Amino acid sequence: MQKPNEGNKESFLYPRSRYYGSVKPENLVFNANLQEFAQKISYIVNLQTGGKLSSEVAYERIETLWKQLEFSKKELGISTRANAS
Repeated sequence: MQKPNEGNKESFLYPRSRYYGSVKPENLVFNANLQEFAQKISYIVNLQTGGKLSSEVAYERIETLWKQLEFSKKELGISTRANAS
């Protein structure tokens, strides 16, 4: 017999929150990318805090993730203005 959340490891390790913004495909994709970014940053910070990563390596990894997120935003055509349509 399977335990209640046994098959739910993926959602435990990579939680996703509901999206409440303007429902457009590019916004949904960017939101998913942003949530993944936040999750990875959390792992990096925890590894650095626990002494498993140096500050320099953590910084480099975060910088790489940030550049990927910026590229994603640019490729999806997400405006920099908060209320742009």
